[in-house]
Order: sequence, then C-alpha cells, then structure tokens
Amino acid sequence: MKEEINLQNLPHQLDESLRSRAAIGLVVLATDHVIENEFQKILNLQGVALYQSRIFNEPSVNTETLSAMESRLENSVKLILPGMPLDVVAFGCTSASMVIGPSRIHEICQKAKPGVRVTNPFTAAIEALRTMEVSRIALLTPYRDDLNQQMRSNFEKEGIQVPAMASFNVEDDNRVGRIAPASIEAVALEIGKHSSVDGIFVACTNLRIAERVHFLEQKLGKPLTSSNHAMAWHTLSLAGISHSQAGWGRLFERMP
Repeated sequence: MKEEINLQNLPHQLDESLRSRAAIGLVVLATDHVIENEFQKILNLQGVALYQSRIFNEPSVNTETLSAMESRLENSVKLILPGMPLDVVAFGCTSASMVIGPSRIHEICQKAKPGVRVTNPFTAAIEALRTMEVSRIALLTPYRDDLNQQMRSNFEKEGIQVPAMASFNVEDDNRVGRIAPASIEAVALEIGKHSSVDGIFVACTNLRIAERVHFLEQKLGKPLTSSNHAMAWHTLSLAGISHSQAGWGRLFERMP
C-alpha cells in the first residue's frame, strides 16, 4: 500500500506585491468589447492591479436601458474582491454616466466600497480636457442624436463648447465594439481639423482608439482623448500613480 502525502496548515506569508501601488476596480458593461483591453495596456505598471466586474446591460443603447444600470451598479462593484478595499473604482460607461449622473454613480460605488475614490468617463473627460486647456471640442460618438445632444449640453454646462459633432449613430453596442479603428480615425481626423475646435473627444468605452491617440495628435496638432484614455489617466491620477510610459499622448505627459 502506497503512503499518501497530505500536508495541512502549511506555513505561509502574505504580501501585496500585485497591488503594492494601487488596486483598481473596473466595472465593465456586459456588451463592451474594448475597455478591458485598452485599460490593461495603459495600466500595465508594476504594482498596479486591475480587477474587473461586468454589469448587465441591454445591447440597445438608449436612455431607458442606460438608466436601468443604476439599480445594478452596487452589486457589480461588490463583486470586486469582497472584503478587500480598492483605491479607485472606475465605472465604464460614458453615456450611462451622463444619464445616471456622476454624483449618483459616486454615491453608489462608495456604498459598495466605503471610502473608495470613484471615476467615470464623463467626469474623467472633463478633468482631462481642462488639464490640457481644451475649451472647444469636436465630439465623436457612436450614439443616436438625442444622447449626442444631451452630451453636448452637459459639456457646455461644464464650460466646454462643442462646435463640431459627428456620430456613427449605431444603437447596438455589440456593433459599436466592432467598428474598425480605421473608421474612427478617419472621422476624428476630418472633424478635428476644423479651426473652431482646439481638441477632440471620442466618447464611448466601446470604441477602439486609445492606442492611436498619440498618432492622431501628431497628425492634427491638437490634443485628443477618448473615454477609456481619459478614464485610465484619471484613475491613475486619483490613485496618485505617475505614468512614465511614452506613446500615450499629451494627456499622459501631465500626470500628477
């Protein structure tokens, strides 16, 4: 008869090496194809840990489906490392942030993780544009026009004018995540060249553009940011993390 080995209660040490600088929680829409990939690339920093949770949403993007996420957000945040603190929670939906409201999102996330710092793409965009001293943007979105007009109004309430706007007008979020980067770049270059704008914002966490920000800025000679690009920057800023990797555009040259 072979002797069995069954070791129990092994001595061990705990460390925080994965999250020694920051623990970031990211709430991702169930239909988002893009944000995790872009965040992982931008936040690829030693000691910065990224933990993700998905929140259910309907593929059809409209005011009603966006509002419905309000009641689901708390549980989605609670799913991120129950019993463990986070430094920052980022809610990954630009249009829902606008519809639900940044202050309400902040309240819900803090209820789920007391004391956590909170960001969302709309708030991050405002902070990013102000940091780059941009006051007149070209706004590029995939949304239907009622959401675009609401977003324009919300930017203008924050002192950022929107003299130029363009949209793919795609209501199905699963299609939005498949829009080719070349299509996004072409529109960004066209709308961004107008003299009435001094910067470009590409709205929607499901549009693939973050890795091309530096290239587009060089082509346009103007600052550009996107939902994921701005929110990743703001997440690191809230966590007090400097980002020293080159190639992510003007915004990342202005880290705290």
